[in-house]
Amino acid sequence: MADERVLLRQLQQWLTLRRQLLGPRAYVEMPQSSVPQETPQPGMPSSSPTPAHALGADHLLPRRDLPRVRMPEIRAEADLFSTLPAWQQSRSLEELYEHIHTCTACPLGLTRTNFVFGTGNPRAEIVVVGEAPGAEEDARGEPFVGAAGQLLTRMLQAIGLQREEVYICNILKCRPPNNRRPTPQEVATCRPYLWKQLELIQPAFILALGATAAAALLEREERISQLRGRPIPLQGMIMVVTYHPAALLRNPQWKRPAWEDLQLLRRLYDAYRQQAQQ
Repeated sequence: MADERVLLRQLQQWLTLRRQLLGPRAYVEMPQSSVPQETPQPGMPSSSPTPAHALGADHLLPRRDLPRVRMPEIRAEADLFSTLPAWQQSRSLEELYEHIHTCTACPLGLTRTNFVFGTGNPRAEIVVVGEAPGAEEDARGEPFVGAAGQLLTRMLQAIGLQREEVYICNILKCRPPNNRRPTPQEVATCRPYLWKQLELIQPAFILALGATAAAALLEREERISQLRGRPIPLQGMIMVVTYHPAALLRNPQWKRPAWEDLQLLRRLYDAYRQQAQQ
């Protein structure tokens, strides 16, 4: 794996070029009233945090004083002067849930037991994004509650985070039959809901679990080996990609690289928090 400092320096150069092309508003902004207040700082791991300047990350990290995330525009075929759907005007996660939990925009809405919206801190700095609900999640209406969810809890705890401190959700809100992989049409239908969640939460970091989740967010297909191990800028956030916990249960040999990804996320998060305190 390439040296982390080299990767961060390359990312910093990319962001500099992006600012030159897009101007000073390279980070997508929302009205200030939409930005949530700061969250309590989570517990720190036993090792001391790495200074931001040592990572070369002080210019690539999201700025806490600027709104970051805005839902990408949806190319609707309706009249240009029509009003936005009610769910797009939601001002809280609770309001968004009330608008979309009865969704039947794709066939999965007709076969689900429960709509699996998401859970956790509504002002989280880190959002964990998985692929789709499984059987236990469909039965309980909560993401990551089965064996993979228990492993995810341990993964977060290993870097000093509790489930309650982050926000956890999936690309799809309804379970695909037999836990099959989501189709492109299902992802395209459900992705706007995820982006609205991110817009309301305003996180600094995304932990994408698996290639399907990463591809849905990036809107392009890449092997996970090409995505993991490095920070990826995404709509004013930083995304770290790692293996899905379900894949780790099937392939224990991937746990070591997954641990490296989690450590990268923790170092970036510590650098971000240190930057915010300066």
